[in-house]
Amino acid sequence: MVSAISDSIPRGLEMLRSQENHNLLIQGEILIKTRAHTAWGGSVTACMYLPMLRSQVWQQLTDYPRWVQYFPDLTKSEILHKGDVKRLYQAAQKAFLFFTAQVEIYLNVVEVLGKQIQFQLERGNFKDFHANLELQDCGQGTLLTYTVQATPEIPVPSILIQQAMNFDLPTNMRKMRQVICKHK
Repeated sequence: MVSAISDSIPRGLEMLRSQENHNLLIQGEILIKTRAHTAWGGSVTACMYLPMLRSQVWQQLTDYPRWVQYFPDLTKSEILHKGDVKRLYQAAQKAFLFFTAQVEIYLNVVEVLGKQIQFQLERGNFKDFHANLELQDCGQGTLLTYTVQATPEIPVPSILIQQAMNFDLPTNMRKMRQVICKHK
């Protein structure tokens, strides 16, 4: 079951509380906030600015097969079912120190037109997985906030998961911005 969409203050606006953070975002920085999520999981929120209208960003983000262009480790992203709740299949491959992990997940996706996309794990290689993507107008562009919390099936200490998220997500977000802005 997909949980309710939150009506709370968008996470991206929390990160904008200081003028310095706002300026960093406009200059192209990716702001990251990590935290623990279970003993073997992690949670991260990334925020970035896109110099495009929210409707243009939305159109590209909801083209889910294109997500393989945004996230280099993602090898497949396909829509299995369309409707009020979409169903996605995604596969990824990530190289770690001495091994390569392959992940498959089936996600239920709920969209709030032009504002929010919520991804909830149906089944896959995680004990739990939840992601939330929010869009807000910000000056002449759009603020994109992406929050992911996940616990892999393989027990890995939370601090290592957080470090991996803290390292990978900014790179992925920069790639996402590059692809989206190229296709304005």
